[in-house]
Amino acid sequence: MRPSSLRHALLPLFAVLLLSACHGKDDPTQPGGSTPEAAIRSSVELLKAGDLNGLWKHALPPADYANMRADWNRHDPNRPSVSAEDRATFDEQVHEFTAPDAENKLYAKLQPKLAAMEQKYSDQLPVLIGVGEALVKNSLARNPKLTDAQKAQAGGVLDVLAPWAQQAPWFDQAKARQAIGVAVATARKLDLKSPEQLRAMDFDAAMGKYSTGYIGLKQLLAIYGLSLDDTFDSIKLTPVSSSDGRAVVKIDYTLLGKPLSAESTLVQQDGRWYNEDMLANVRRSHQQLSQPPASSTSAAVAAGAAKD
Repeated sequence: MRPSSLRHALLPLFAVLLLSACHGKDDPTQPGGSTPEAAIRSSVELLKAGDLNGLWKHALPPADYANMRADWNRHDPNRPSVSAEDRATFDEQVHEFTAPDAENKLYAKLQPKLAAMEQKYSDQLPVLIGVGEALVKNSLARNPKLTDAQKAQAGGVLDVLAPWAQQAPWFDQAKARQAIGVAVATARKLDLKSPEQLRAMDFDAAMGKYSTGYIGLKQLLAIYGLSLDDTFDSIKLTPVSSSDGRAVVKIDYTLLGKPLSAESTLVQQDGRWYNEDMLANVRRSHQQLSQPPASSTSAAVAAGAAKD
């Protein structure tokens, strides 16, 4: 599956999962949920555990999950090969985080830079983050793929995250040492050998690497005061409506102690419930990948016909 296609498929899923709790009794190894609420809860249980492969297997009907696995190894024929420069950069960065005593070496390298950055940017950082927040909100407002409700929900999350980012202790030396320890441990667990290895990984291997990276990211955010697990644990689900195999669930949750809410729409297939937007995007991506690419001759003929 092409990276852009995967991103479009992932966005609705993660938007829902970041707003869900894990208090259900459904078996999360089974596809879908026995109820709309159970589908969301089981997905969050898997996400909280960092089991991304299990998450996809649960969140998609079996046929769609099989298609996603098959699509994963479809490569863009026009993708350029890895250059010698890219390979050298990859090797240098991986070695820096996995070499013996990497934690102390990286901290010794970062410490003077961190002190200099604190002197130079500590007053400017809140302003820069505020500008970034405004740019993101403007981009969201102009995004035709998002509904008004989705834009409002994303804006609410930004209103909570921006103040946290402005006040987080980014220049704290002790936290920096902790963060380096997490980054080094994560890099060693990833055990990346080459750029070619990354490109050749099948779905299962890729999800394993993504899970390792995701767990490391959660640990890094927690060091600076943002606990995703606290958000997952805070969520309460309330059924809003359900008819003709389509249901809406209200999701109340707290992010950094601030109350927020959203709604998720699910659809029923073969007696099980799945997120509507995520399922539609996965199927759209599969359909696009299944279509043979138009040849240059066909494209030229089509362009000529359009002009006529």
